[in-house]
Amino acid sequence: MELRHLRCFVAVAEELHFARAAERLHMEQSPLSRTIKDLEYRLGVQLFERTTRRTRLTWAGTVLLQEARRVIAVVEQAKASVKGAASGYQGQLRIALSDGVPQLRLASLLALCREEDPDIEIFLREVPSAMQTRGLLDDLFDVGLSQTANQADGLLAVPVWHDPLVVTLPARHQLLAHREIPLEELAGHPLVLCEPQVCEGFWQQLQLVLQPIAPRLTIAESVPTLDLMIALVAAGYGLEFSSLARISELHNPDIATRPLAGQSTLTTYLVRRNSEPSAPLDRFIDRVARVACGMDDHSGHQPTGLRSLDA
Repeated sequence: MELRHLRCFVAVAEELHFARAAERLHMEQSPLSRTIKDLEYRLGVQLFERTTRRTRLTWAGTVLLQEARRVIAVVEQAKASVKGAASGYQGQLRIALSDGVPQLRLASLLALCREEDPDIEIFLREVPSAMQTRGLLDDLFDVGLSQTANQADGLLAVPVWHDPLVVTLPARHQLLAHREIPLEELAGHPLVLCEPQVCEGFWQQLQLVLQPIAPRLTIAESVPTLDLMIALVAAGYGLEFSSLARISELHNPDIATRPLAGQSTLTTYLVRRNSEPSAPLDRFIDRVARVACGMDDHSGHQPTGLRSLDA
């Protein structure tokens, strides 16, 4: 089994669509299919269930996906560390991002890192929450930003910012008549949701909000990316949920948003090992607090939980 096998497998496993995975890998679909078949032959297991309608991971494929992501992360970090050392960096900070981070916040945070700690190289990885947790415990990452509150033993999760939860609708949808959409109104409309294994923390928080009407909800599609969700919403396939901060950055004229009645919010957490942070990590934690305070002050919301970041 070679690294190229794992890269191809991860692309197909995340897209669950061979054509999209081939496009993502900048290769033709036929050689990608042959690579996956070769991997299945070498392992002696079936990794995908394929029908004319969809592609699904088998349980063996689900297990391999976790391990393949881990192997690729280790290889990428090793390459980056060597290049960073050759370029003169004196240290590194490995940051795992899960469940989506608003671009404006992330850009502000990275700009502060570059300005105040130019000798520390920043490694960013977008990973599912489960991989973030495992990576933090295994010392693959130094810190994470996630919407998962319940972390494993040995990790600290501290809330750093809160964003309004909004419903995203097609631009001419009937529910736009509401300034705030009552939860009961959603029961009669199909939903386009993020796949739970991709956005685990977001899914957990959303489930709590939707719990009162959960038995009456209709899920039309479950997809792995926000871009695909927005495309389906704009095309009229259903409604979706997002934080106001993330959806506002898209500027898509074919969609509109409304808050849920009751002022539901999504919380993002800073996650790290429950031990004394290194000096670069300590400075990073301080920057997260400053960015959170700046954003909350700008929006008129009072920041909470920031004093406990260094607990």
